[in-house]
Amino acid sequence: MARRNEVRGGETGSAKGRLDGKVAFVTGAAGGLGRSHIRRLAEEGADLVIVDICKPIGTVPYPLSTPAELDEAVGEIEALGRRVVARQADVRDRAALQAAFDAGVAEFGYIDVVVANAGIAPMLVQDRPQAWQDVIDVNLTGTFNTVEVAIPSMVSAGRGGSIVVISSTAGLVGIGGGSNGGLGYVASKHGVVGLMRSYANNLAPHGIRVNSVHPTGVSTRMIADPAILEFVAQDPVLSKEAPNALDVDTIEPVDVSNAVLWLASEEARYVTGVTLPVDAGFINRR
Repeated sequence: MARRNEVRGGETGSAKGRLDGKVAFVTGAAGGLGRSHIRRLAEEGADLVIVDICKPIGTVPYPLSTPAELDEAVGEIEALGRRVVARQADVRDRAALQAAFDAGVAEFGYIDVVVANAGIAPMLVQDRPQAWQDVIDVNLTGTFNTVEVAIPSMVSAGRGGSIVVISSTAGLVGIGGGSNGGLGYVASKHGVVGLMRSYANNLAPHGIRVNSVHPTGVSTRMIADPAILEFVAQDPVLSKEAPNALDVDTIEPVDVSNAVLWLASEEARYVTGVTLPVDAGFINRR
């Protein structure tokens, strides 16, 4: 088994990074969980191709990332001594996403790791029908687009690889309330599990592993936004008792990123088709 680093972020725990010589394509990379993922992958030796929409979506009540934050992400990766290609693109736009991916392949020659991270949670107390369509389009179709633009290149390169889909505890249990946005969120996060399982079977002959990660609440800008806090407070399931079995209300982004890193690394070389909770025992309590 490959040696493991300390379970932390910041600096690597070994002289040789677990992703040395690898290139990763990450969506939703300018802020929140995505920003944590690219930092962690870069710390372990990966070069990066990063994508973010960098503009608002009407039904999303919290701020999405900005072009300035995408620039900051580039600087952070370069400060870690890694190379990066960055593009502003919407995962709902298959052509734009393909162009971003192809720019990465043109720069690096191949992509080994795909992290389908881009997602929204349009939970609004004042419910809006469009929230259903937006969250399905971003979370489910956007994940489909992300994997589809990567498959031909990864297969033809013959290097195997790892695809990690970021789902949620809401992808494994029925939470989120009865709003258009809440139902759409849960449907989308369950839907990407189906995609993951099918892709895991379809791509196994090419040595490409596909898995999903299912966090509980994570301490990001989204979860601390007043609109999201108001939604949670009014939901009879989400607002009752401490959500997790372990004594934490939320986990840190790096906890999720460490799971992504492990799935991307050779330490998980025979792990595919798995729904991996990083949830402090949330699912076990349901």
